[in-house]
Amino acid sequence: MSLRDHGLSLVLFGLFAVFLVGQALTGHRQHNQQQLEHHQPTVTLSQYLQSGAFLEATAENWESEFLQMGAYVLFTCFLFQRGSAESKKIGEPEPVDRDPAQFKNKRDAPWPVRHGGWVVRLYSHSLSLAFFLLFLISLVAHAIGGAREQSEEQMAHGGHAITVFEYFQSAQFWFESFQNWQSEFLAILMMVVLSIFLRQRGSPESKPVDAPHRQTGSE
Repeated sequence: MSLRDHGLSLVLFGLFAVFLVGQALTGHRQHNQQQLEHHQPTVTLSQYLQSGAFLEATAENWESEFLQMGAYVLFTCFLFQRGSAESKKIGEPEPVDRDPAQFKNKRDAPWPVRHGGWVVRLYSHSLSLAFFLLFLISLVAHAIGGAREQSEEQMAHGGHAITVFEYFQSAQFWFESFQNWQSEFLAILMMVVLSIFLRQRGSPESKPVDAPHRQTGSE
């Protein structure tokens, strides 16, 4: 296996791992500082990683990322932005729109394409479905972690634990979700709009440097 052939995924995974470890270490330190301020016992790193605070903070961010990517993959099927490298060409056929049934006998086509029927229909939407499934899993994990964290805080102050459903209905849960969702859609909006006017030589996310602003699509 050539590292060059998989450099993008390896570097991105490496950065993800580094930043997740950084989040865990700094989050653990901050959590213990808060515990001391409230005259509560500190926790070990292992205990923190199993806590509602860590699960809620992590899942809350993953949730917004997967929602953004799933929605973006789906929206780019039928929505256009003239001049953007992120948009399909307007009024022109694109390879991504071709009928996979025409390639059922293609030897190197993915297995679902060669199988046909409902399998290829499902496979034709598998990317967006995978992102939305990851979004739902993260949403549930966010609710579980948030409920656990809120319950720990409530009981530390003489209150009572709350259920996941109660936390899901709370303003706190939706505040945490909306503040992340809006930032993710703002970021992808900036990618769509800025790619009309700005360039990055060598990136498939950009039009060629010499391309006119009105050119839609990356090629």
